Amino acid sequence: MQITSTPIQQSFNSNFNRLPVNMVCFSHLRWDFVFQRPQHLLTRLAESVNVFYLEEPITTNTGFPHYTYVSRGHQVTVITPQLPVGLTNEASLEIEKQLFTDFMAEHVLSDYGFWYYTPMALEFSRGHSPELVVFDCMDELSAFKFAPESIKTLEKELLQKADIVFTGGHSLYEAKKNQHKNIHAFPSSIDKLHFAKARTLKQERIDQAVTLGFYGVIDERFDIELIRGIAELRPEWEIELIGPVVKIDPATLPIRSNIHYIGSKTYSELPELIAGWDVALIPFLLNESTRFISPTKTPEYLAAGLPVVSTPIRDVINPYGKFGLVSIGHNAEDFVAFAEMELKRSDRKEWLQKVDFFLAHSSWDQTCEKMIELMNDTIKPPMLNFNTKIQSNV
Repeated sequence: MQITSTPIQQSFNSNFNRLPVNMVCFSHLRWDFVFQRPQHLLTRLAESVNVFYLEEPITTNTGFPHYTYVSRGHQVTVITPQLPVGLTNEASLEIEKQLFTDFMAEHVLSDYGFWYYTPMALEFSRGHSPELVVFDCMDELSAFKFAPESIKTLEKELLQKADIVFTGGHSLYEAKKNQHKNIHAFPSSIDKLHFAKARTLKQERIDQAVTLGFYGVIDERFDIELIRGIAELRPEWEIELIGPVVKIDPATLPIRSNIHYIGSKTYSELPELIAGWDVALIPFLLNESTRFISPTKTPEYLAAGLPVVSTPIRDVINPYGKFGLVSIGHNAEDFVAFAEMELKRSDRKEWLQKVDFFLAHSSWDQTCEKMIELMNDTIKPPMLNFNTKIQSNV
């Protein structure tokens, strides 16, 4: 007997799994700071829903609190609270609550979900009833420098409220897996076509000095002494560091003629900039703030065709070090030795084939698609009262 569905059943099936029309994202990261996981995922999610990206407040001299709205592509609106200077933490929080309540009322977001990157947003977003609560736990924020003392308590509350939890890496998943029944690991992915541009540009490069490079945020996770050591061991090599310096005193950074601080660059500029590198670096310290990180730059470097040398970060060791895609060094001497090995590599073509095979099923498109599938599975369908008819063809 062949069973076919009636039109009403087809309608039911098409709506059985669905995302809310609007997704409000609460983030500790500014949209225009560094293009990373939130931007990759939410620009893709915005192909299906309206995304409102709510940043942390900034203080201004305008005299009255308000939201500013900026469009960042198709169906992505970045919202930044503007608060008067001189407020206490308690006063700021009360204003944030009121601003958010007004926003929800004015935009009549009757069909919406909440997507959290920071548990701190619970302090002003309680009292609303989203159809779906997502916690994309990309880092162990409580271990970061200047983290609020309340963040651990708020994360426990968020883990209770969340319908689904994603983690930014496997080690973070292992640490959180027993704290939620619907939790899934999604390590950093890549936009392969974007970074593969560096391979073509590299072929057009004029011979120059050996260049090692890093891009990303230069903060308390960055191993300053490691960079200093490499520069001293190989003064004829150039070291390029791309990215903003935050949460540390710039005066503590090593100053040498072969270390170049390039500053912040846009995501679109990266392939051209890194095409001039011979080896890419992941020079992170081993401390509480790096214990669970899964650096997005690891697969991006590889997609660009760059050999990579990293400190022993757990989510770099496994899988990248395990499969021989990244060299793992513990000190400046190791980094220099591995870099020299890569410079003399004779099987580069075979190594690139191995890299491409590994990265074949790793992309932000695939990651977002799988996340949407899991979110849809999490949303319970509405109870419908009707008698279904089954048409049979014998």
